[in-house]
Amino acid sequence: MTTPSAPFTPEQQPAAPAKKGGALLKKVGGIVVAIVVAVAVKLGLPHLTGDAPVHAEAGECVTVTGPDNDPKVDTVDCSSGKADLFKVVKVIDNTFDLNKCGDELSALAQQLGSDKFVLCLDEVAAK
Repeated sequence: MTTPSAPFTPEQQPAAPAKKGGALLKKVGGIVVAIVVAVAVKLGLPHLTGDAPVHAEAGECVTVTGPDNDPKVDTVDCSSGKADLFKVVKVIDNTFDLNKCGDELSALAQQLGSDKFVLCLDEVAAK
């Protein structure tokens, strides 16, 4: 004679199968989070690290460092006496045309998001 099995207690009851909708929601949620993170890194990281182009205004001073094909521009105090210090004489928006600054000024084309502009620069003499 076999002994009947003991009835299930709440702790011993088998787990209910996972709902398919919950798993699908987690996958879609994970994909959405990954996309949001990728977009945030693509658009926001340069601004957080200071690698974004500077849209300086006329009268401000900037330093220009790095290679010619990828210069790094930082706004600084005009009395800083740093190397590679330039004063922004004018800003020409909606163009990359370096010739618009004339022959007497240095020109630097920049793009910040969808804004494109040229900084017309005059070198500040070292102190």
